[in-house]
Amino acid sequence: MTRRIPILAGLTLLLGSHGLALLGRGKDSGPPPAPVNSAVIAETQLNKPEGSPREVIVYASDLPKSALSEFDFWIDPASPGGKLIGTPNTGGQLDPPPENDPHVIFKVEVQRGIPYRCWIHMKVGAPKGKSQANKLWVQFSDAVDKDNKEVFKPDTGSYLTAHGPAQEGWTWVACGLAGPTWSEPPIYFRTSGAVTVRLQAGMEGVGFDQFLLSPARYLEKSPYEAIVKK
Repeated sequence: MTRRIPILAGLTLLLGSHGLALLGRGKDSGPPPAPVNSAVIAETQLNKPEGSPREVIVYASDLPKSALSEFDFWIDPASPGGKLIGTPNTGGQLDPPPENDPHVIFKVEVQRGIPYRCWIHMKVGAPKGKSQANKLWVQFSDAVDKDNKEVFKPDTGSYLTAHGPAQEGWTWVACGLAGPTWSEPPIYFRTSGAVTVRLQAGMEGVGFDQFLLSPARYLEKSPYEAIVKK
């Protein structure tokens, strides 16, 4: 025996000896369900948040010799891989970008729309002549400010400055905007993927062994360890 039990408008539940069945009204009972909208799915996938951004850590010892222009590898057991990168100090004066003075170029992976803070583990050298051996200039491809305006592009006059103290030795130095007042604006990128980083010597005799772009851990504070682990 089969019993028909109406449960909702347009739906009937059949109760019989072989179990339950659910019946609809049929083709005249109303419009068919809306088809899957592939455009909406694609848009949803595109707008899906990316994974948590990673700390970007570059050791100087991992860079190839071809990345260096008028810089050299120096031996230092305290540095990751036992090496740092530095430029000789003749006491001369260096000019900021877009001048093509001693520089290092490499690529890193970044995530779009995420604020990053730039840090450099700098070795301040001995002063000589016009050089205090404590400055680097920093540029990025595809970098933008909070208003999505292009900034810090290599081979332009837009750059960040990492200016260390007068005291010789190792220190973490923030990348900021030099001027009447010092500021450290966050760095954003227009797209996710590989971007070019260009570090240019601001003074002869300066060295570094680590470059850091931090979206979280060091966004608001300086690294405290001598070596930031990858």
